[in-house]
Amino acid sequence: MQTPHRVQFTFGGPTTPAVKILLITTAATFFLQALTQRLFAFYLEPLLGLVPYLVTHRFFLWQPFTYLFLHGGVFHLLFNLLVLWMFGCELERVWGQRFFLKYFFVCGTGAGIVVALLSSSSLVPTIGASGALYGVLLAYGLLFPNRQILLWFVLPIRAKHFVLFIGAIAFYSTLTLPGSGISHLAHLSGLLIGYLYLRGWGHVRQLHKHYLEWKLKRLKKRFRVIDGGDDQEKPPYVH
Repeated sequence: MQTPHRVQFTFGGPTTPAVKILLITTAATFFLQALTQRLFAFYLEPLLGLVPYLVTHRFFLWQPFTYLFLHGGVFHLLFNLLVLWMFGCELERVWGQRFFLKYFFVCGTGAGIVVALLSSSSLVPTIGASGALYGVLLAYGLLFPNRQILLWFVLPIRAKHFVLFIGAIAFYSTLTLPGSGISHLAHLSGLLIGYLYLRGWGHVRQLHKHYLEWKLKRLKKRFRVIDGGDDQEKPPYVH
């Protein structure tokens, strides 16, 4: 008697070195954030969070990096750490520690820069690693498109469809919910930057190559016409 086929959902596994560093650093920063706020009534968000006005007008250029490690509460922190562990460990095992860290910060910092540039007069801090994590989810969907993911921990969905789903929500929310208290622009930017980093630059290089080939053909054709005209119509040289 054959046993029925069962779909398995496996994530994370043993924590990898880069993910472990990010987990510890993020948790420690959140602890410091809560401690300074409670004991000294000092808020780290204006200093280490992403405040677009301070980045663009006061050159707080560290903020598109440091905002990744601040969070708005315990639930926000635990959810982001869970996503990082669930999807980041497998990516690191495929890519290696160095490339995974580079990709994480490219997506996170890039999303922060986009937010700062597109809302340059805003004084509202943006905090959290969601921009980087949306890039991680994008990469997971590209590398393991047919893996099953439990949407909201209930509904099974393929990773590639999950990425399309969260991308559509981020895009719609960016247009319709700008003041919701969630930086949907950072989410969308993390997705787009992740795609460009993994796939897009190759497309851009191909387009540039085709453009150069087309321009070279036009130049060759132009010079060929000019040379032919010179041979036929060039007046005699008079001493």
